[in-house]
Amino acid sequence: KLAAILEPREKAGFTVTVPALPGLLIEDRTRDEALPNIRAAIALYLESVEDDSIPQPGAKRVELVI
Repeated sequence: KLAAILEPREKAGFTVTVPALPGLLIEDRTRDEALPNIRAAIALYLESVEDDSIPQPGAKRVELVI
């Protein structure tokens, strides 16, 4: 399991990042669009890491501080 951070954009929609996967970022109009799309993006990211014979990144502990 990996943590995904959904952040509302200033005008509309969401930006989604995954702290354990550097450079992975998607933007979608709604939360309902963002969730399946980030899952697909994670799968593609991990697939490309496997194809490149690079060790998969480990999950990092993420702490939310407000």
